[in-house]
Amino acid sequence: MGKFYYGGQAVMEGVMMRGPKTIAIAVRKEDNTLVKHKETVSSIGDRFPILKKPLIRGVVALFESMIIGTKSLVFSANQFASEDEQEVLTPKEMVLTIGLSFGLAILLFIILPAFLTRLVESSINNAMLLNLTEGLIKISIFVLYIVGISVTPDIKRFFQYHGAEHKVINAYEAGEELTVANVRPYTRFHVRCGTNFIVIVLLMSVFIFTLITGSNRPSFFNRIGLHLLLLPVIAGISYEVIKFLGKDNAPKWAKALARPGLMTQFLTTREPDDSQIETAIAALVEVLDTDGKLPQNNNELTL
Repeated sequence: MGKFYYGGQAVMEGVMMRGPKTIAIAVRKEDNTLVKHKETVSSIGDRFPILKKPLIRGVVALFESMIIGTKSLVFSANQFASEDEQEVLTPKEMVLTIGLSFGLAILLFIILPAFLTRLVESSINNAMLLNLTEGLIKISIFVLYIVGISVTPDIKRFFQYHGAEHKVINAYEAGEELTVANVRPYTRFHVRCGTNFIVIVLLMSVFIFTLITGSNRPSFFNRIGLHLLLLPVIAGISYEVIKFLGKDNAPKWAKALARPGLMTQFLTTREPDDSQIETAIAALVEVLDTDGKLPQNNNELTL
């Protein structure tokens, strides 16, 4: 087994961190107290080793991350609801939630770009230029979507916790003692971020689609169908690219591939305050403590 890279995601007023076998969630309640939750997780790849093979593991990781992320968001939301309002997703509801998320993504990033590209298709005679145009439309929709939702106060705070998660991971990977003062100077950007993954998926879809179609210009419905068929391939390749870029010994030239995603994190992260950094530290410390990787000088943070 290769080196495990810790990471997580922002949740409602908190952060979820994931280790090899454990996730931990820390949520800052309205009275400023921290609620922490920890549970064991497993991957279907542990039972079926073939699912850990390159390309396949990316698709599996995507689905498992969505399941864990959705559960974490529900847990955090329940901390601000009354007992009668608290929600527990059944497996059927989980499938429906993830299905709706994928449906929205397909609508925004496959069907809508294909439709808009169709409107200008008669003016573009070069197939490669047509695919590039569709790719630019996809990225534009993604950026406009992020900008649109970021104007709300709740999303701004969500993005601050996203920044806190990145800062804590960056500090941990640099070998720092996990204190607020030590974490604060670190960047809020990270190569292995989900934002970077989405940007690479969008760029990779243009490259692979162009590679397969060549000089042909599929019809509107054929474009949509082909994009849908290629989704698992694109997700698998993009996952391998992210893993490569996130390695400690990744070559400097490879960092250029991560730059578009890092630039997009200007939109999806914000500078966190000290309490948000402390919340992210609490989540990571819970996971590190379980894995026996918590430095002795951080033991007091688990109390």
